[in-house]
Amino acid sequence: MTGMALPRLGMGTAAIGNLYRPVSDDAARQTVMAALAAGIRYFDTAPHYGFGLAERRLGDALAEADPRGSAIISTKVGRLLVPSDATGARHGFVDADPFEPVFDYSADAIRRSHEASLRRLRRDRIDILLAHDLGRMTHGDDHPAHLRTFLDSGYGAMRALREAGAVDSIGIGVNEVAICQELLDRVDLDVILLAGRHTLLDRRSAATLFETCAKRGVSVIIGGPYNSGILAQDGIGGATGLHYDYRPPGPETLARAIRIETICARFGVSLPAAALQFPLRSPQVAAVIPGMVGPDQVAASIARLATPIPDALWAALDEEETVIVP
Repeated sequence: MTGMALPRLGMGTAAIGNLYRPVSDDAARQTVMAALAAGIRYFDTAPHYGFGLAERRLGDALAEADPRGSAIISTKVGRLLVPSDATGARHGFVDADPFEPVFDYSADAIRRSHEASLRRLRRDRIDILLAHDLGRMTHGDDHPAHLRTFLDSGYGAMRALREAGAVDSIGIGVNEVAICQELLDRVDLDVILLAGRHTLLDRRSAATLFETCAKRGVSVIIGGPYNSGILAQDGIGGATGLHYDYRPPGPETLARAIRIETICARFGVSLPAAALQFPLRSPQVAAVIPGMVGPDQVAASIARLATPIPDALWAALDEEETVIVP
């Protein structure tokens, strides 16, 4: 990764962009303040999160608590925000800002998105810039066209921003492994933010990718260590409103999660603590970035990261093959 070491624990900001449920401005502010007070210095965000809301809230809080700009920020490009009259829950976000996200990976759109993020974040520069949600999982039959636009146009704009010193590192922020491999064969990246694909519920898909990243000096950030929430609490067998990969979990997924929780309990370790620490077992993973809302969740994340986990627990989880094979 170009010129930067990341802390092991960062904060994802989709939740303060009202993912799944509304969060007040004050609650968002308190969350960022608590994270900074706890020593969390890395924040990942995106225009997509609340259609500008998460960036705006993060920027307001950091302007107050981090005026010298010591915090590390990653944000994303690949969508432009177009004014909209739409209301209600949209793309998983509730009571978001009045914009509609439109995919655009062209050079002009990359530059415009970067400039708009700077305004919302109230910063002069962004540390890490990531192309957001490339891949067939997101785009289906439109994937080849979006990929071609990125390779022929948008990627060059990202490199130019890095060469001009506007950002330190460039990469991608995605939810699937295939696009990571596809891009690593064609362009140079500093970092990959991979969400939900190296977790207690899906640990096989990234193994080959990590080998490639190690050979090419590409750092990996793991987002979604709780797989959209299913691994974020104990007692999931009786829980309601669970999410896996942004959707209600299927019966097989739920059963596997319950098996993982049972194994963790045998060793006196909470499921969320094991889920948060699991990605950091890989030497290629530089940081893990769970979402947080409120000082209580910040404190819980710090405690989970500090929880001692015996090697015997990892061995037991490996033996039980509690993974979803992609």
